[in-house]
Amino acid sequence: MSDNGELTSRPVFEPGSRASGVLLHITSLPSPYGIGDMGPEALRWIDRLASAGQTWWQFLPLGPTGLGNSPYSSTSSFAGNWLLISPDELIADGLLRASDVAGCSFSESCVDFEAVKEFKDRLLDTAWTNFNAVVRQELMSAFQHFCSDQAHWLEDYALFEALKAKHRSESYLQWPSELVRRDADALSQARRELASQIDQFCLAQFLVFRQSKRLKEYAHAKGVGLIGDLPFFVSPDSSDVWANPELFLIDAQHQPRVVAGVPPDYFSANGQLWGNPVYDWQKLRQTGYRWCIDRVRTLLTHVDLIRLDHFRGFAAAWHIPAGSPTAQSGQWVPGPDADFFTVVQQELGALPFIAEDLGLITPDVHTLRDRFHLPGTRVLQFAFDGKPTNPHLPHNYVPNTVAYTGTHDNNTTRGWYEGLSADQRQIVCRCLQRPTLDREEAAATLLQLAWSSVATLALAPLQDLLNLGTGARMNVPGLAEGNWCWRATEELLSGPAFQRLYELTTSCNRSPTAHNCPGDIGYSNPTRKRMRT
Repeated sequence: MSDNGELTSRPVFEPGSRASGVLLHITSLPSPYGIGDMGPEALRWIDRLASAGQTWWQFLPLGPTGLGNSPYSSTSSFAGNWLLISPDELIADGLLRASDVAGCSFSESCVDFEAVKEFKDRLLDTAWTNFNAVVRQELMSAFQHFCSDQAHWLEDYALFEALKAKHRSESYLQWPSELVRRDADALSQARRELASQIDQFCLAQFLVFRQSKRLKEYAHAKGVGLIGDLPFFVSPDSSDVWANPELFLIDAQHQPRVVAGVPPDYFSANGQLWGNPVYDWQKLRQTGYRWCIDRVRTLLTHVDLIRLDHFRGFAAAWHIPAGSPTAQSGQWVPGPDADFFTVVQQELGALPFIAEDLGLITPDVHTLRDRFHLPGTRVLQFAFDGKPTNPHLPHNYVPNTVAYTGTHDNNTTRGWYEGLSADQRQIVCRCLQRPTLDREEAAATLLQLAWSSVATLALAPLQDLLNLGTGARMNVPGLAEGNWCWRATEELLSGPAFQRLYELTTSCNRSPTAHNCPGDIGYSNPTRKRMRT
């Protein structure tokens, strides 16, 4: 406690610690099943990280994806993506036979989401049948405990998905009005009619959480911590909004009064109109932010640290009147600010967050970030505008920073550099104090910059580690189709890149010393111990 009785916080990372890691979404891992999953290849990936001296693995949101297969457009803030379930682990649990997956054939370099969904749907149907027929008592007991422990979100989510399947994946706003407004009799009838489907969705979640627990335990045994990602806003077509309409600024018909976005800036004359529903922070505050804290707690069952996407929304968010054609007509509306983080800290005993403080940032955002000692985010691809005060230039970093070469929304560093004009390349070279920079050297140069900086944590997308071009880009913001499908092949992962990463990590003093878990590498892990007050 402080002298005035307020709860004090300490930094997420221990002062003086230095570490590094790799950004790679689970879907991008190799596997014979068309998409990366939480099975054997994920364990081998952790082995690679540990052997290369890395202590962190960061991935994208883990929720079930909605429109466009985006992990940032999930049907639930609590549920896990059932496409990440490993068939090999289901075989080990006796829920599938090897013959159930024999003969499958998928692209190794790109996720065909529709084909994968069809394949995994069939496997989950088989697993559900086998679960009911020959399930081990230990597995049944674990399933029942999971359903009871997670009932606060699981029951609504499973019903939502069952109803969505019944209505051919239509937005819930297109369902019969009595279901949209959650009439008690209509919900009771739906639960009776869809009981088997509801239980099957619950089983899928049990399997996701079961496999995630194994993955996290394995990572800790190898000295690797896991960084997850928490989107600030939720999807308008989600069980979050359907089951908790009172927590959002929507009307009696569940139509939004205002929607989220960002105002016009240098990059967009009209701003960005995202369309997400906006929180009613007054209602959330009255509940002690219970829904928000439950959301954080659930994600912490999968990961050790959480990247808070759109951190500036906690200070203020851009509210746009519903129906507006662009984001120009919005206004800044204050968020929960310090009150939210004070309550979270009281509940969790720690603030296991990285602040994604990118974009249009005002002094109040930095004040909020620094009050709670949250590490900020810097991206080297944003550093080269020719201004020495650019906050993304390493000489402007403070230690409590997470430095990236690029993010999932950026082009790969090689692709980014290849796309620069001659004048822009000259600015990069001038900042780097070198006469030229070949495109083959760009990614390695930014890796060296990030790793040698004062930032406590340095991270790079795997694509930059492998020096891949634009074809390996994960996401192009504003592009509705064709994103999120890039995958790494076993051949790519078998090259010399990880040996070079080990050497870079060692030379920059970011290699871990003897340790057994993330709590021993300079991170105050709230899932293992409470923060001192």
